[in-house]
Amino acid sequence: MTETPRPARDAPDIVGRPPLLFLASIALGAILQRLLPLRLLPDGWGALPGAALVAVAVVLFAWAIRTLRAAGTGIRKHQPTTTIVTGGPYRWSRNPIYLAFTLCQLGIALWANGAWLLATLVPTLVVVRYGVIAREEAYLERKFGPEYLRYRQAVGRWL
Repeated sequence: MTETPRPARDAPDIVGRPPLLFLASIALGAILQRLLPLRLLPDGWGALPGAALVAVAVVLFAWAIRTLRAAGTGIRKHQPTTTIVTGGPYRWSRNPIYLAFTLCQLGIALWANGAWLLATLVPTLVVVRYGVIAREEAYLERKFGPEYLRYRQAVGRWL
């Protein structure tokens, strides 16, 4: 009996859902901070800049989601990308949502004065860069070819 091959999935083959990767990183950093307190700054110095970074992250995230929805393309990683979005925050960053997640965790680290929250961000960024972004970029290049290559050349990965 011959098995019918399944059609290729029209979505990037990423290692994990980015929001969950960042949430796990924040949770691990908070646990480590609780068990082995390690401050980043003198007390009180990081609260205002941390809160400001979290606010910027929330605005950037909302803007990026609104831009994707307006373009009518998939937001969740298991959905197909239907177009290369170049408006809104995508004019300056190919990954404004991941940038927002990064700024949010950095802001939380400053706000909570927790060095472990910053330390857990580093390996998370490596996983996101190679296990998510690289795979998304390969998918977009296969799907959109020269259109995506022109966009990739014109707009930076983070900024």
